[in-house]
Amino acid sequence: MKLAKMKKEDLELLSHKDISYYILEEEGKMNTADLFRRVVNLLELPEKTYEEKIGDYYTLLTTDKRFIMLEDGNWDLRSRHTSDKIVKVTEEDEDEEDEEEIKEDTILPDEIEEDNYDSGDTDEDDDFVDADEDLKDLVVVDEEDLEEN
Repeated sequence: MKLAKMKKEDLELLSHKDISYYILEEEGKMNTADLFRRVVNLLELPEKTYEEKIGDYYTLLTTDKRFIMLEDGNWDLRSRHTSDKIVKVTEEDEDEEDEEEIKEDTILPDEIEEDNYDSGDTDEDDDFVDADEDLKDLVVVDEEDLEEN
């Protein structure tokens, strides 16, 4: 479908994504600014629209599976690129990253400083208060006993 031959009324019925698809299909890869500029020009939209909506347009392209951003920053149709060029994070890669994080956070026994090690030979044990000792004076009272008073 040639966009240049389409009437403005027909173009207005298409979404920006669809127009972008046809532009890339006809002209090849293009950067975000140039691609959106073509859409704005085809629809004869004001310059203000270009300035205000280019961020939304970029988001629109990133969320549509038909488009792919190439390493050089240009957009192209995903159908033109083989899947081996697309980097995918697999579960195996994620597991390896998690293991690396765990290894970094784990302190091995030979890494513990002796200054921080509590051998238990200090007099601080004398200050230890038994929790049961605090509770020995408590009495359990039934609800019936409370009502009688």
